[in-house]
Amino acid sequence: MNYTLHQLQVFLKITQTQSITRAAEELHLTQPAVSIQFRNLQDQFEIPLAEVVGRKLYITDFGKEIAQAAEKILNEVHAINHRTLAYKGHLAGRLKISVVSTGKYVMPYFLADFLKLHPGIDLVMDVTNKTKVLESLRQNEVDFALVSVLPEQLQIEKVELMPNKLFLIGNREQTRHHHLPHDKGIFEQVPLIYREQGSGTRLVMEQYFAQQQLTVRKKLELTSNEAVKQAVIAGLGYSIMPLIGIRNELGAGELQIVSVKGFPISSTWHLIWLKNRRFSPVAAAYLQHLEQEKERIIQERFGWLDLK
Repeated sequence: MNYTLHQLQVFLKITQTQSITRAAEELHLTQPAVSIQFRNLQDQFEIPLAEVVGRKLYITDFGKEIAQAAEKILNEVHAINHRTLAYKGHLAGRLKISVVSTGKYVMPYFLADFLKLHPGIDLVMDVTNKTKVLESLRQNEVDFALVSVLPEQLQIEKVELMPNKLFLIGNREQTRHHHLPHDKGIFEQVPLIYREQGSGTRLVMEQYFAQQQLTVRKKLELTSNEAVKQAVIAGLGYSIMPLIGIRNELGAGELQIVSVKGFPISSTWHLIWLKNRRFSPVAAAYLQHLEQEKERIIQERFGWLDLK
């Protein structure tokens, strides 16, 4: 056997994502590079690690056992690195955070200074939809989660970060040529593009429509904030989107905010964690940093949002 740590890391990511393409994206590697590492690992075993049925990749029972062993090995390697840094007096370890998809425009700014202060900390940040974020929190797989809608079924503690403002948006041609009302009646006329079930943005939209007792024209359902933006830019419909995620497109004139009475509608970004969770030294230090620095970060990084 002559497998490498890199091969084990690649294979573990493939088992987690069930996809070579997605593993490549999350590891920031090319798909051919991931395929080569996987093939080199497979060549060392006579028993298949995975099978392709149709066009879908399935991990075999043997492959799942190898993945479990790989995870233990990689965790031990990380532990060695962290202990070495700790012995030198540095704060070291892993900080695990799960972030709803639109939160990728928020969370990095609340992490950057902390990670610069403590280079011995490894960040593991998963960006996904609200349902998966809360499941990772429920399973105690992460230290913190960033959400814009608080869960009702979990006992949590939280730090409020900042408001999340949502506006109705269309593309330049739509907003220029369509003569639409500027009250809630607009939602009964325009085709709307939704995020998928489990999205926090979608939940805020649906709560607003329910409160206003509106019947809306649902045009499309897409699985990412970026996909919704591109669909609106292409003229496929309108959507309600967080301002935090459309700054560049507004600046370029590709998207326009549609004036509607009662808008923006708002939620609030919260960093949450399970109640009574015992923090690692890294997680405790990060929470202390956030409490001390969040107002400065908001002013420096998000002043353009006009959060008052």
